Amino acid sequence: MPIIDPNSGQPLTSPDSSETNAAASADVIVDIDMSNFQQVVLEGSMQTPVLLDCWAPWCEPCKNLMPVLEKLAREYNGAFILAKLNIDEHQQIAAQLGIRSVPDVKLIMQGQLFDEFQGVLPEKQIREWLAKYIQAPEDAPQSPEEQAQAALDAGDATTARGIFEQLSQAHPDHVDYRIDLAGALLAEGNPDRARAVLDGLPPEDRDAPKARGVRARLEFGEEAPSAEALAALEGRDDSEAHYLRALRQVADGNYEAGLDALLKLMQRDRAYGDDLARKTLLRVFDALGADHPLTVTYRRRLFAMMY
Repeated sequence: MPIIDPNSGQPLTSPDSSETNAAASADVIVDIDMSNFQQVVLEGSMQTPVLLDCWAPWCEPCKNLMPVLEKLAREYNGAFILAKLNIDEHQQIAAQLGIRSVPDVKLIMQGQLFDEFQGVLPEKQIREWLAKYIQAPEDAPQSPEEQAQAALDAGDATTARGIFEQLSQAHPDHVDYRIDLAGALLAEGNPDRARAVLDGLPPEDRDAPKARGVRARLEFGEEAPSAEALAALEGRDDSEAHYLRALRQVADGNYEAGLDALLKLMQRDRAYGDDLARKTLLRVFDALGADHPLTVTYRRRLFAMMY
């Protein structure tokens, strides 16, 4: 859709090269008003993508989002211009853009609105959103979420927990950060604190897929046999022993082995525990998430077995 010039009310026409060169020399972070909107946002986007951040001084989410956008603008080092529009001070521009709530972030390229999002997104999601249109610098640092995930992958749950604690405190409205914190606490060996975080989520978010996944991992840890109980199963070949071994594998994060064992138990003794193997498979899928490769693979195998 075309971008409208707030001064004339008409669609932008292509600028000449001297005007776009002037826009290209602008700083990577620019405050927008009536005097520079056309040059920076409209004409400037013909050469360099412009990320227009519409905000207001009274908007707390805006205050959380703006530092993230500024950080990314500096990191991208001119690959896009961050244009900041205070809608209270420049209501005419906001009206022309159709701004109804803030924060409202619009990506403008070649004088056109390419994409937009409203509200506050985690830094990782903003990076992923930007990456669809603008190439990130090769030496771009990891986002806090990526740092936390790398720490978890390396077995350093304490570092991950610290990062998610900071993110949760800085962005209290981001429920995902609190769910990630619960997951890190669980990985760190603090199931009681993890449960307290999950129980403290808003009621409408407690049953979200991501929260269900962490709660499922928490429950698997409680249900799985201890090392001593597992040793006592040595030599047993009955369905209960196979089930408990599979449960321990899942609780330990050895998901593939646990899923495989549950699927084999289902083939061997579908009636065990009132179809307990299949029900537990579904719980593991919940814990992993619908898009996890193991969920996709074993859901397909489960379907093939049943039908």
